[in-house]
Amino acid sequence: MPIRVLLSDDEALARERLRSLLEEEPDIEIVAECGDGKSAVATIKREKPDLVFLDIQMPGMTGFDVLDRLDDVPQVIFATAYDEYAIKAFEVSALDYLLKPIDPVRLAAALQKVRPRVAPPRLEQVFVRDGERCWIVRVADVYLLESEGNYTRLYFGKERPLIPRSLVVIEERLDPAVFFRAGRKHIVNLKWIERVETGVAGNLVVTLRSGQSVEMSRRQSVRLREVLSL
Repeated sequence: MPIRVLLSDDEALARERLRSLLEEEPDIEIVAECGDGKSAVATIKREKPDLVFLDIQMPGMTGFDVLDRLDDVPQVIFATAYDEYAIKAFEVSALDYLLKPIDPVRLAAALQKVRPRVAPPRLEQVFVRDGERCWIVRVADVYLLESEGNYTRLYFGKERPLIPRSLVVIEERLDPAVFFRAGRKHIVNLKWIERVETGVAGNLVVTLRSGQSVEMSRRQSVRLREVLSL
């Protein structure tokens, strides 16, 4: 299930930057944005998000005032330009406190606190049916997964069947030490990477032993450099 997120910040540019970072996260769904405390209270009550990114200094009321007006308080990550409120933020049991401009690495660490701590068992093999053809496929033999709506295309050997599960659902069961999210549409098997190059836009492009090339998003290019020590 996606994590339903609400953004509340009176600065449109700050919301835009945060939105662009969160759009890189496949399990995040932004359900609403607010520019002041009053609308934040009403929208949180209506939408019931799982997580709120909340600015502290907003017109009309502060982020703390917003929380004070809620009977059912969701998970909260404060995002503000001022570090003087940090202690009070944690006194109200906020998950985290991010200083603007938000650093992508800090954001990723904050989001990890929201995601379930107990992961389901790793997926070792999967049954695949394509018309009259069937396979029991070892996940280690899958070198690329590609999202196609609510379906996922698996690449193994010379086969490219679709399975009726979303990429997000499958990713929850994959070993993150082996399978790496390239962007919103692709997950690659790190053990199948043959070479890594820099693309025209500065993003990394990986070529797999199978011959396929996959372009990484900007954010995932940074993460891949860290993973591969590039």
